[in-house]
Amino acid sequence: MPDRMFEHPRLTAIYDALEGDRSDLDVYVSAAQDVDARDVLDIGCGTGALALLLASRGIAVTALDPAAGSLEVARRKPGAEQIRWVQGYAGDLPALQVDLVTMTGNVAQAIVDDDDWSLTLARIHDALRPDGCLVFETRIPVRTAWTEWNRRDSFAVREIPGVGRVESWLETTEVNGPVVSFRWTYVFVSDGEVLTSDSTLRFRERDEVESALVEHGFTIREVRDAPDRPGREMIFYARKASASASSVAPQPIREFRRFPDRSCP
Repeated sequence: MPDRMFEHPRLTAIYDALEGDRSDLDVYVSAAQDVDARDVLDIGCGTGALALLLASRGIAVTALDPAAGSLEVARRKPGAEQIRWVQGYAGDLPALQVDLVTMTGNVAQAIVDDDDWSLTLARIHDALRPDGCLVFETRIPVRTAWTEWNRRDSFAVREIPGVGRVESWLETTEVNGPVVSFRWTYVFVSDGEVLTSDSTLRFRERDEVESALVEHGFTIREVRDAPDRPGREMIFYARKASASASSVAPQPIREFRRFPDRSCP
């Protein structure tokens, strides 16, 4: 079931304003350019920020998300008619063939269950053309990001046009090994309404992610440091392996750089 922040109409209406700068999406736009992608599948598209960026560049985009509330916001945006919006999870995907699959933000980590993670990777593999690419990000567990998820360190205030002042913060509620749960709190100062949204993420070690990718038929091409969160997040670049291909030893995490060729990095 999608988190409340992606379904409640008052929260989906302010989601983009609270997200602010989306320079984190530059990595994915560059990936699409680097592989000369004609078709992209964006899993966990949310309110459509990346999907719309790609569509504006002439790329055919299929955008998948389980949250009807987020998709409703996305479909109202200029240019949304160019995108194929699909409500559901990876197992609900229609048959399609794409050059690139993306999972931005918390999408990969929000797939907590092992069986769901396996199904997602399998369906991504099915959807990719030969030598197609998968790009996604995940936090580095040893950095223990959840230790900073408290009101003192996360409290923020935004003035949102048509809404007014909104206060927000997040707090860790449970840590169970690699699985971390937390709660966002939102205060609408104009009328005092308080809304909360609970989320859970899985923090997978790098070797765990690499093993899952290889097991599901991917060649790991690169693991890069996230440019917007250096030292805190990894960005995985994987290619759909041919039947005879073997895994390629992944490179050390490095600073982000563009690749000049048109193949998956």
